[in-house]
Amino acid sequence: MTVSQPRYGKEEFARRGDEIYESQVRSQVEADNHGKIVAIDIETEAFEVDANEIAACDRLEARYPDAQIWIVRIGSRHVRRFGGRTKRPV
Repeated sequence: MTVSQPRYGKEEFARRGDEIYESQVRSQVEADNHGKIVAIDIETEAFEVDANEIAACDRLEARYPDAQIWIVRIGSRHVRRFGGRTKRPV
């Protein structure tokens, strides 16, 4: 397996990924996929959705072997959560 090298700095990578998600992907995936992962190639704007982030990334890389992949959990600000959860008052 060949590991592709990042072609963008962290800030540019995140900016492009968030911009593509908000402007093109979100409206297509949000309704029926809450909690799933969307993997986005920030260069081609192609994407894959799966409950498993590795599966989504693998399918995207099968189509675009040199993909620069940004991942987002649909309906959440975070892909993963670390530590405990606190309940917020409603």
